[in-house]
Amino acid sequence: MAAIRDMGGRWLAALALGWCGCCATALAQEAPATAATVAPPAAAATAPTPPIPFAPAHRTIVTTPSAADAWGGERSGHEPTLSDRVVSYAIDASLDATKHQVAGKEHMTWRNRSDRAVSHVYFHLYLNAFENDGSTWFGERKVLTAHGRSRGNAVLKDGQWGWIRLQQVAQDGTALKWEFVHPDGGPASDHTVVRIDLAQPVPAGGTLALDIAFLSQLPRVVERTGWWGDFNLVGQWFPKIGVLELPGERGATAVRWNVHEFHFNSEFYADFGSYDVHLDVPSDYTVGAVGQLQGAPQTANGRTTYHYVQGDVHDFAWVAAKGYKTLDGSWRGPGSPEVAVRVIYPPEYVASAAPTLKSTIDSLEYFSKTIAPYPYRTVTAVIPPYNAQEAGGMEYPTFFTSEGYKKVEPGTGSQYMSDFVNIHEFGHGYFYGILASNEFEEPMLDEGMNEFWDDRMMRARQEDLVMASPFMKWLGITPAMSGFQMELLGAGLGRPEDPLAQNSWDRLSSSSYGTVYTRTATAMHDLEQRVGEPAMERAIRLYYRRWSFRHPSVADLRQALVDGTGDAKAVNEIFDQFVYGTAHIDDRVADIDVREVLPQAGVSWKDGKPVTADQQALDKQIAQQRADWKKAHPDAKPGSGGPFPWHSTITVLRDGAQVPETLRVTFADGSHEDVRWNDDRRWARFEFDRPSKAVSAALDPERKVYLDANKLNDSLTAKPNGAASRRWTADVAAVLQAFYSILVTL
Repeated sequence: MAAIRDMGGRWLAALALGWCGCCATALAQEAPATAATVAPPAAAATAPTPPIPFAPAHRTIVTTPSAADAWGGERSGHEPTLSDRVVSYAIDASLDATKHQVAGKEHMTWRNRSDRAVSHVYFHLYLNAFENDGSTWFGERKVLTAHGRSRGNAVLKDGQWGWIRLQQVAQDGTALKWEFVHPDGGPASDHTVVRIDLAQPVPAGGTLALDIAFLSQLPRVVERTGWWGDFNLVGQWFPKIGVLELPGERGATAVRWNVHEFHFNSEFYADFGSYDVHLDVPSDYTVGAVGQLQGAPQTANGRTTYHYVQGDVHDFAWVAAKGYKTLDGSWRGPGSPEVAVRVIYPPEYVASAAPTLKSTIDSLEYFSKTIAPYPYRTVTAVIPPYNAQEAGGMEYPTFFTSEGYKKVEPGTGSQYMSDFVNIHEFGHGYFYGILASNEFEEPMLDEGMNEFWDDRMMRARQEDLVMASPFMKWLGITPAMSGFQMELLGAGLGRPEDPLAQNSWDRLSSSSYGTVYTRTATAMHDLEQRVGEPAMERAIRLYYRRWSFRHPSVADLRQALVDGTGDAKAVNEIFDQFVYGTAHIDDRVADIDVREVLPQAGVSWKDGKPVTADQQALDKQIAQQRADWKKAHPDAKPGSGGPFPWHSTITVLRDGAQVPETLRVTFADGSHEDVRWNDDRRWARFEFDRPSKAVSAALDPERKVYLDANKLNDSLTAKPNGAASRRWTADVAAVLQAFYSILVTL
């Protein structure tokens, strides 16, 4: 089947595999027909408009930077809106708290940015990923979690499944038909993407208005969204139109629909626009949402309606929970409006409320200072209840969910994890929210780059994970590990299976997907060590300035880093080896050879005449020189010096990709010398003539190269020394101790 290239072949392949007609239609749209498969039209005037294809289901890695005018071009800051608003949603939603259902009416307008008429539009129906085991999401979960651990492992029972149903779709009063499609070739039982056939095509540059009635059934919390008890996190709950990409945008060479099925590891991608949402809920429920509350909530007959509005975002989520509390604060920084900060939390996690508020406000300060001023007026953080942890750690524009702890004590694992989760989820507001990358196809741009900046913030706060029990602290033993060091534990540096730039579903396992976070943070850490922190910060500011309120690609990030740091060699090495490749690094010190440089027996030449040195005479001379030197230096330590110099040879080996290294050689007299190994040799020898001999050698003595898969072989001593192995054993034991301590707090 792989050899069939034309449209007819795609139809045959679909039939042979047992796919339904709409799936075959999706495949036919993925690649326009060739001249060999479609008869030429009788006249050019009657030629049908070619269907707009889907973005590829695979081969999604983008290596060519986007065009300068992509997504309307760089925002100058003088436009009437922050983003080039493509879509708007006015939604009236009512929550049935008993059934955990949301009845909605949606008026959506969408602008056709392309140069051709659009006869069909495609919508995401994300909640259908949770309607049965036959969805793409559940199918991938079975495979990917079999080869690695992941979140989203809850088992749904009767009455706990989730779904979304289109009840009516109308264009200017005309009822429209719709059909499920499978842009990525998923099973016919997947209903996460729907094609809506328009009564009237949308002309180039024209605007489409649709009225949609829908009913959403929230699932029991399985991942990112759902209910537990009286808690309802309502995410990905409404019909959302896909993205029509133009040539020059994120690697597109022709107009295409980017509207992937909901994959197990994927998140989301949507156009910027505006949201005007009315939420009708029971009056005894606490509500929070994306955006700013408009006026006082209106209450009647035991129900309350909240009105939220937010422009220049690309999603909307909300929470309704009975018996929840709120904690409020505010922040104001240069270039930002006054920001209202709210934490919504269950009574059992009151200990997490104040730390969540503080770390959120601290994040506003750090991200605004190091990247760009925060542009919105609100931030809402939600702490899910016990047994709904899978609803935690999720981000939406101006709105995120965190994690709850029974006790949050300074200097403990619970404090570190609480702060890090809050900082990470807030940081998504920049790397996912404002820099609206395609999380389906390029998760490293959000998860990975955000993780890197979060670790920078933790470093700036001098906040490490303290790995000590109360007894260890009492003994004065408080080992700690930085955020960047924590990343190494799961970075898979020894054997990377997938490039960082790979999409979220074409991966060996969920563990491999997890390295999007850890390995990206580590790669960017090492790049920053090469170019310097000021250059890295300058480059990220440039990236933000170019691509805020647009949709960058990995290639656009690469170009911004090259231009911002001025170091194309360092940036390109990191991207070629780790972002686009699966290289690993493992440099090691292989050997230390030392010899004393003594007078040599044999023939030498002086004034053109041979002079023979007798070995017996030389031995007497050497002995006498040693005695004289020892007499003159009675307190000298063995090996620290002598009447004769020492020649030391250090051999280093490279097993993996090239990386600039510093080799530090330490000598018996306490001195050391640094040399650079920055070439493509697989091995190298460095020789030293010094008064004393080399006693140890270490690559990366300042520990800047975190991408090295095995740091234990970076150093060597002339004599055996077990200190390193003892230190690493203690570190591992401390990590386990901290891990068990954190488990106790959950």
